[in-house]
Amino acid sequence: MSPLQNMSRPDLENSERPTSDRLLVLLKTRGPQTVADLGAALDVTAEAARQQLQRLAADGLVVSTSEPRGVGRPAQVWSLTPAANAKFPDTHAELTAQLIGAIRKQFGEEALDRLIDARAVESKAAYGAALKGAANLGEKVARLAEARTREGYMAESWAEGDGYLLVENHCPICVAATTCQGFCRAELGTFQEVLGPEATVERTEHIVQGDRRCAYRVALKCLPPDEPKSRSKRRKAK
Repeated sequence: MSPLQNMSRPDLENSERPTSDRLLVLLKTRGPQTVADLGAALDVTAEAARQQLQRLAADGLVVSTSEPRGVGRPAQVWSLTPAANAKFPDTHAELTAQLIGAIRKQFGEEALDRLIDARAVESKAAYGAALKGAANLGEKVARLAEARTREGYMAESWAEGDGYLLVENHCPICVAATTCQGFCRAELGTFQEVLGPEATVERTEHIVQGDRRCAYRVALKCLPPDEPKSRSKRRKAK
């Protein structure tokens, strides 16, 4: 198992973790970054970050591109390669895709939908237990992010405007979701149900559609005086 599969946001500040692992997680969660940005985030020098990036590039895990940024020379921006995603959990992607194909072929789309519905029922029960006793919508979203992180989604949340943003930086069932869009539809419905009828949930970014991450905008239909409040685990960053 890759050490990145159990790595969470607080691990970025753990100097005992290899810098290379911390760099990969940063690029996964924050998207393309400059050497200076990466060095500052990890509290290392830009040169130290550059050396690690060059090693990762030699392994085919990161790549740099030039990006115009106003007057002056273009900035060198680093990002993950497709090969780097193998470092993150994929929940047995190939086997999952094969099983979905077999179910669809042998039993039809209706049977596949019933299986997805059954999975959604289990997820709702688990998330409902995790959210039980939450004081407000912000705490519900934060607890949901924690539950999703335990499942490998590298999720986080923070207050934004008059609502919240729930972000999933990784999709451990991406192959399954690409093969069958029903998984994504079910997850959106699950989020809506566990967060309650007073909340609205809108997917604003979608990995399956080519975005870097999945993001959900969560807001109250009627905002009380004490909202929004968030138990976000990190600063707002895009």
